Amino acid sequence: MIEVRDLVYEYPAKRALEGVSLVVPPQTIVALVGPNGAGKTTLLRCLAALEPPYSGVVTIDGLDTREHPREIHTRLGYLPDFYGLYDELTVRRCLTYAAWSHGIVVTAVEGAIAKAAERVGLSDRMESKAGELSRGLRQRLGIGQAIVHEPKVLLLDEPAAGLDPQARRDLSVLLLSLREAGMTLVVSSHILAELEDYCSEMIIIENGRVAGGRPIKVKDVDRPRYLIEIATARSDFGKFLKDAGVDVVEADEHHALIIHTRNAAARAKLLHDLVTAGFEVSSFGESSKALEETYFSQIGKRTA
Repeated sequence: MIEVRDLVYEYPAKRALEGVSLVVPPQTIVALVGPNGAGKTTLLRCLAALEPPYSGVVTIDGLDTREHPREIHTRLGYLPDFYGLYDELTVRRCLTYAAWSHGIVVTAVEGAIAKAAERVGLSDRMESKAGELSRGLRQRLGIGQAIVHEPKVLLLDEPAAGLDPQARRDLSVLLLSLREAGMTLVVSSHILAELEDYCSEMIIIENGRVAGGRPIKVKDVDRPRYLIEIATARSDFGKFLKDAGVDVVEADEHHALIIHTRNAAARAKLLHDLVTAGFEVSSFGESSKALEETYFSQIGKRTA
C-alpha cells in the first residue's frame, strides 16, 4: 500500500531524511516513532504528497507522489499535529466542508458525513459548534474530516497529544475499527504508551534514517513476546534460551525478552527446562510493553 525507496528530503540548512526505504502492507496500523526532530513529520508530509522529495520515490497505492499528488489525495487522509477547525461551524458543517473539499458529489455528501460522524462517535453532536467540543471530541472531528471521503490510507501525526486516559482509549478503539474497515494507518508519536494498544508494526526514525533499515513487527497473535525474570544472576541465561531454540529479542543476567508460541504446553515445557537447569525463575509472563522494549533494543543497536 505504501512504498518508499531511498527517500532524501532537505531543508535549506538541514537534511531531514537520508535514504529512507520502507514498505507498509495494506490494512495494518504502523507506529512511526522517534525522538523530537528525528524526521517523523517530514516523512508523513512526504507520504501525504505535500512535500516533494529531493530524491527517491514515494508511492501510495501504486501512485508516485510527485507525478499524481491530486489522485493520491483522493485516496489518503492526513491529520497533522496542529490542525485547524472552524470553531463557529457545527460538526455537520465542518464535515460537509471537508466532503466538498475532497470532491464528493453533492448527492453523496449527506451519506458521507453521516457515516464519518458515526465512525468517530459524533452522530449525537452534529449541531454542536466545533469550538464547544472537548479536546478529545475535537480530535475525533479532525479524524472525521480526514476520513469523510473514505481513504485507503490514513496518516495521523501525534493524534493522542493532550488527550485524557479515556479519550486515548476511545481513540485506540476508533483506529482499530478503521483498520478493520480496510484502512492502512501510519500513526506518528514519540510517546510509545499511546501506540501500544493498536500498532502491530513500528518504524523507528532516528536522525533522518530508519533504525534497523525496515519496519519491525512487534506483535504477533500466535507468537507474542514474553518477559522472563530470574532471581539470581546467570551469565549464561540468554545462551541457554538460544540453545533451547527460543527466539531471544534481548537478554541480560536477570531478564530475557523472548518471542514464543502462545501454546500453553510449550511454555510449560520451557519453564520446566529452565527450572531443571537451575534457573530461579521469579516471573514468566506476556510482555505488555512490546513497542517500548523493541524501540530501546533497536536504539541500543545503533548506539552500541
